[in-house]
Parts: sequence; structure tokens; C-alpha cells
Amino acid sequence: MSEDQHTTVGPNTPLRRGIPRRAVLTGPAAAAVIAGTAVALPHATVPSARAVPRTGVGRGRDVAIFGGGMAGLAAAHELSERGFSATAYEPAYLGGKARSFDVPGTARGGRRGLPGEHGFRFYPSCYQHVPEMMQRIPVGRSNVRDRHLTSVESAMIAFDESGYAPTTVPASLIGFVDHAPQIATLENLRNSLITGLKFVVDVPATELTYFVSRLLVMATSCTERRIAQWENRSWMEFVKAKGKSRSYQRYLVGALTRSLVAAKPETASARTIGQIGLALATAASGLIPQYRSDLVRGDVDRILDRPTNQAWIDPWVAHLRTRGVRFVMGAGLGRLDVGGGRITGARLTTGQIVEADWYVAAMPIDRLKPLLTPELLDAAPSLAGVPALQDDWMVGIQYYLRRRSDLPPGHIAALGTPWALTGLFQAAPWNVDFSRTYGDGTVKDCLSIDISEWEKPGILYDKPAKQCTRQEIAREVWAQMSRALNAGGRETLRADDIVTWSLDPGITWSGGRTHNATPLMVNTKGSYGNRPDAHTEIPNLFIGGDHVRSNIDLATMEGANESGRRVTNAIIAAADSPAAEATLFPLWELPVLEPLKQLDRDRHRSGLPHILDV
Repeated sequence: MSEDQHTTVGPNTPLRRGIPRRAVLTGPAAAAVIAGTAVALPHATVPSARAVPRTGVGRGRDVAIFGGGMAGLAAAHELSERGFSATAYEPAYLGGKARSFDVPGTARGGRRGLPGEHGFRFYPSCYQHVPEMMQRIPVGRSNVRDRHLTSVESAMIAFDESGYAPTTVPASLIGFVDHAPQIATLENLRNSLITGLKFVVDVPATELTYFVSRLLVMATSCTERRIAQWENRSWMEFVKAKGKSRSYQRYLVGALTRSLVAAKPETASARTIGQIGLALATAASGLIPQYRSDLVRGDVDRILDRPTNQAWIDPWVAHLRTRGVRFVMGAGLGRLDVGGGRITGARLTTGQIVEADWYVAAMPIDRLKPLLTPELLDAAPSLAGVPALQDDWMVGIQYYLRRRSDLPPGHIAALGTPWALTGLFQAAPWNVDFSRTYGDGTVKDCLSIDISEWEKPGILYDKPAKQCTRQEIAREVWAQMSRALNAGGRETLRADDIVTWSLDPGITWSGGRTHNATPLMVNTKGSYGNRPDAHTEIPNLFIGGDHVRSNIDLATMEGANESGRRVTNAIIAAADSPAAEATLFPLWELPVLEPLKQLDRDRHRSGLPHILDV
């Protein structure tokens, strides 16, 4: 290897095998007795916090990682702590879809440029891998998690339909106490009453009861049934939305899929949507101590307290450099050469040939698919399903405002909006004076909005987002969000407050079409069988990314981070390394449900339906 490709980690390089005390798992069985039941997917096993040391001297330490997003950085982090020499090759930006950036040309008077991003992010307490890794990234005398991860203690629920009024609800008792003057107002109480009464009218009690019963079916289904049956049904089919009221379909069925994961309820895997819904609910309940959150203390909904790169990505990359990780920018993976059942080399888009002991393809599926040549698939048939995996768009736009929002800090769910919008005013939760920190001094706040639906007509131009110009998208999103938030009679959004705006630069136009450089994989029904494991039949090729089978089982930064750990463990095994395995966290579910799951397991093995499946 040449020095510009890999840095050798010497035999005296310290390996950090210890796991932070609060992250240690004593084993799924013991934890289930104490508090929660671990739910892990087939082929996605959960090792103990410390692996049994391997014997042997080990083979090969040079790792080439193609992709500098969440999966690639996580793999580099774990591998560097275990004495491997990792080089990450990234064609564009480190951090992938998680990155943030300064909007070009907006910095003035010593201030930073206006903060732009792919879309606002949140870190629910069922996320375990990302916060644990944040805790291992130093920031001064602290770390990223303790310094920058903060709770958001309220949320605004708005409905894009006449008769509803936007309502602010606390995310915890602490949140209510801290923001009581803004939450316990006559206006908000009136809006809550109006919205609650209309919802009861629009969604009949029988339908609401039925929806809850379907959630109970998922909660008490064994893992085997979830994979064999619910994985192959769409969320819409599972909750049996056909023939139900419009509001049942629009709010109960559609809200979770469109606002959380950009999936369509007509095609999304019922197992995936149901399991993440259960995880969010159990994390909020406080009955699962592993999640360390509840509706009293908070931490159910968390965000970073500043732009992602400032808070997390930049300190992370700096830390990895100190551990010997090398980054080669402007270099994507163009081809993997196969010979004798192994990867013999990798050709970069720059023309350079990379040779390493281990190769990691840690890239999105749209960039992985072109690499799957017939020769590679012959050697790794488990990757044959990757071309069938589907992606969708979930993209952000930021509006920079001359007036600071007086809403309590929290996420905004604009339910029923044609483009499935969610948002966050950033000044309050970041606890920052925007005018002194960003831009030219005129911007007081930023409303960051995620657009999750790109194929349905809007309300201004009667066109889907994919057929709109950049300017039309900005006007359409503002109009939809304004209609939802201003429905209660209060003018929460005013067009004359907009100083400027920024759409994710990954959205471009050419040849009469709109293009997205960063699509998001969605878990469509039946897609689990097409998703790869971190290891392949090629002994020196590994796959990272949110499309890899994982316990979180969702295309998220949490899933990508987990995949980086799985890559690490697979390389440890292939290299016969004595290093400790990277910790993998399961989803946790209520142990009281375990007897019912066992009953369902017996029925499933006997070919019987779930006892509540009526």
C-alpha cells in the first residue's frame, strides 16, 4: 500500500475495548428479565457488549471504505478503535444526508453563512447507536452527545383541513412546566378542544378502536410472523384502511409513514412501520429503561443544538483523523474487480486503483446498484436483490425569517398537507441569537421543513413537486405550511417575514427533469428479502448503509450507523482479530407481551392466524 492510501496502525496502538458504563448490555436474556424484551431480526444477531476473544494472529488490517456518510464514518470509527487502518473515499461531502452547510454567499460582518441542510433531523430515544457513538466523540472536556444533544419538549400538531386548529402539546411533564405560559393559553386550549372534537367526529370511535386493535396485533406478533406475514403486506393493507373514513386513511394511516420515513402507506412494509411505531410508543412510555426517556422527564424527542456539521460531523471527522483514519475526497467508487472469488482491486472515478485487505461499499443503493456487475453477482448472489430495492425523496427547504417565532421549541407535524410537510423553528431549540450568529444580521429565525411527498399535486400550481421549478417549490411549501399553521386564526406564518430561503442543493434540473442526488431508501412490502447483510459471499467485501438488514430496520442515520458496526464485526471475524466486537443494540419491547408473542409463535408454526387478526 502507498502511504497516501492507508496509514498503518502499529502494534502498540491502544484499542478502546471498553464500552461506556451506561451503554453496557449484560445480554438480551438478562435485560428482558429486568426490564424489556429485545427484538432482533433474523440474520441481524445481537452480540454481547464484549465478544469472546478470538484465537489466531489475525490477517490484514487495511480497509478501504467507499462512502463517507453515516455508515462509512461509523465503520471507520469502530475499525480505528480496533487497530485497523481505514481510508474513506468520498466523492462529494462527508456526513452524507446528515450533513449541514453554510448557504453560499450569505455570511456578512464576521457571522457564519445561513445554516442549510438536507432536512432537519431528530433523534428519538429509540435511537441507541447514534447517541452512543456521539458519546465517544470528544468536544473539549465533554462529548458530542452531552454537549449538543438536547431534548425538544413540545410539538405542534396541525391539520390541513377546515375545522381543525393547530395545537401545541407538551412532549413531557418537564416540557409542560418549562413552557406552560406558551402551552396553557386560552387560545391553545380552545384549539385543542376544537381539534379534539372534530377528530372524534371525523374518525368514528369504532375505527379508532379498530386501529388500536391492529397495533395490538403487531405488538403481540412473534418475530417469525412479522417477517413471514406482515413484511409482505403494506401498512395500508395491515390496518385495513379500505372502506374506512377519509380521516382514518389520511391521519391515522398516512401520518406516521409520510412524516417519519417518506414511505407511502400503500407500499410500505407493515412490519417496518408497525415496529418503528411500537418503538416510538414504548420509548415514550418510560417502561423501557434502556431508552432512558419518558413523558415525565423528557428526552423522547431530541435534536442537536446547532447545525449538524458544527455539532457533530466536523468534530467526528477531526476525531477520526487523530485515530489515523484517512479521507480521500473527490473520489467515488467506479468498479470492483473480482478474481478467484475475491475483490482484487477497486477502481475509483478518478482512475486510481485501490488495493486493500478489506473493501466496504458504504454508499446509498442508487450508487451501489451500478457496481453490481454479473461477475460480482456470480460471486456474491446475496446481492442479487439489491436492484429491486426502491428509493423515494425526502428533502429539506429552509426559510430565513426576520421575526423570531414565539412558539415553544418543538417539531411541527402538518398532517394532511399534500406534500407531507414537517418542520422546526430552529432559533429557540438551538438557543441562539440568529441575527448575531448567521447571515447579514437581518435573520432572526429559520423554519426548516422536510418535504416527504414529491408526486402529489400541490395547492398553488396543481403540480407535484417533481414537476415544479425551484421557485414554485418554495412558494408551494410555504403556502401549504401556512394554510395548516394559520388555520386557528392566528397568523403564525407571514410571507413578508421571509428574508430568503434555501432548497437542498441536491435537487437539480436538467433535460426537463428534476433530479435528486440524495434519495432515501424506503422499506416497501417484501423488501426485507432483497436487502443485503453486512457480509457477503465474497470474503473481503462488506456492505454498509441504511439498506443493510438491521435491528432498527428503517432507512435512517440510526440504521446506517448500525450497519457500520455490523461491517466492523464482519471484518473482525474475517480477519480472525482478537478485538472486541462493536456493540449492537436491539429494539426493546414490553416484556409483559412476551407470553402473547409465544402464543402467537405456536399458532404461526401450526399455520394458524394471529388470535386477534379479525
